[in-house]
Amino acid sequence: MIMGDTCTRGCRFCAVKAARFGKPLDPEEPQHLAEAVKSLGLSYAVITSVDRDDLPDRGASHFSACIHAIRNLSPSTRVEVLIPDYIGQELEEVLSAKPDVLAHNIETVRRLQSVRDQRASYNKSLQTLSEAASTGIPTKSSLLLGLGETEREVLKALEDLRSVGVSLIVMGQYLQPSPNEIPVEEYISPEKFGKYADMAKTLGFDSVLSAPFARTSFHAREAWSTSKKEL
Repeated sequence: MIMGDTCTRGCRFCAVKAARFGKPLDPEEPQHLAEAVKSLGLSYAVITSVDRDDLPDRGASHFSACIHAIRNLSPSTRVEVLIPDYIGQELEEVLSAKPDVLAHNIETVRRLQSVRDQRASYNKSLQTLSEAASTGIPTKSSLLLGLGETEREVLKALEDLRSVGVSLIVMGQYLQPSPNEIPVEEYISPEKFGKYADMAKTLGFDSVLSAPFARTSFHAREAWSTSKKEL
């Protein structure tokens, strides 16, 4: 996770500390990140971040710098980025560094979007994913289940994600990080996770991960490989 430990948004399901302003970006972070990736010998790296609405470009250029740094020091490493809801020039800045996968999480179904910060929205997330997918890059999104969604709403969210070109989908169980976040409404059974996986596969997603502990970075390399038809 880059750009500090303080998020400028306050989603009700997330325990990351939030404030109006984050700390100044570390200009050495891209190089340090690349050195860590090389030292660990990673074949696949997932870069994510807090939201930084306090920055002029919301941190898009910093994402780009991190990708470039990894490419320079560890050119064989595949890079997946899990980004905020960048659109337009912000998104173009990230894509110009040529990540292998572009991920952005829609988080939940349309009706329950109020669990996200009010600056986020279902439609804006779809726009981010649509703009990315239109360039040909594999795009990925995730749903947290157990927030009170219905099966029909999950299906509609999956249909919406496919309609904008998302090819990789992850579905996992929401777990309340602390008493300060919203409680779990339902614990989804493994059988239901399997049913949701079947629904997603029927809709044509290239890669589907659907399990209680699945998260965006869960088996990320395998998911990418599946989407590239390498497995």
